[in-house]
Amino acid sequence: MLKRFKHGNKLLPLLAIAGSGLVAGFGVQAVAQSVMGGSTVQAALAERLPKTPLTAVDCDKINGICEIQAGQNLFYTDASGRYLIIGRVYDMETRQDLTAARLLDINPDMLVGAAASGGASAGGAGEAETEAAPIAAAGQQNAAKVDPSALAALPASGAISWGRAGPAVTVFSDMRCGYCQRLHDVLADMNVRVSERPISILGTRAISDAVICSSNRRRALDQAYAGEPVSGTGECDTAGLDANEAFARQHGFTGTPVIVRADGAVIQGYRPREFLEAWLKGDAS
Repeated sequence: MLKRFKHGNKLLPLLAIAGSGLVAGFGVQAVAQSVMGGSTVQAALAERLPKTPLTAVDCDKINGICEIQAGQNLFYTDASGRYLIIGRVYDMETRQDLTAARLLDINPDMLVGAAASGGASAGGAGEAETEAAPIAAAGQQNAAKVDPSALAALPASGAISWGRAGPAVTVFSDMRCGYCQRLHDVLADMNVRVSERPISILGTRAISDAVICSSNRRRALDQAYAGEPVSGTGECDTAGLDANEAFARQHGFTGTPVIVRADGAVIQGYRPREFLEAWLKGDAS
């Protein structure tokens, strides 16, 4: 989707990708830059977006794209600094969310899902954030709370139930999402009852189908997260997965994982154990 934002009397192109609006603060001051393309990008952004300091420019990680860090925020541009790219970058060969990985490196405690859909703007506001707001708004319709009865009405056929006696939690996950796996491992060591509902964010519906149709869903879930072939699977009714994805779209779940408490409270993205234990008791938000 090609948009334009105004700078002075000029209309500058703005390219949004990956179907999500990652709001970021943009501009240029003291920049730690890579050798290739960094100076060109720095000069272009200094002219076009002069008011917000950047932390780093790296034109070597992704072929043809420069990664721009502004505090705890990320955005991207081409090697000329002409096109501003707001969104998530996926490596389809390795099935990794490169943006989410970098955001967690920058701030390990951040809520990754919200950041990928617009929540990472805090602390990095700048002139381009205002100009980019209409694009980012599309990713900010995510719910802070859902109707518990609507959640309970989702078909059991779309869930993998596991865990121990304790508070109930529903997790919307993608089995090729590294932070979903990390959350899965954390929850496995806690006293919680988990209803895991796969949704396909990274084009992984076939894996979800295999897990749901397995004769041992719990084992199949572990195999899927480990990148192993799913055993004991066959054909079955996967309408429950359709219901999961419809629910996710309705509530603006544009990233994974999404964690829903029994009372309908929602957090998007990975959280460490200490936070989750407090949040499940209602002591964190």
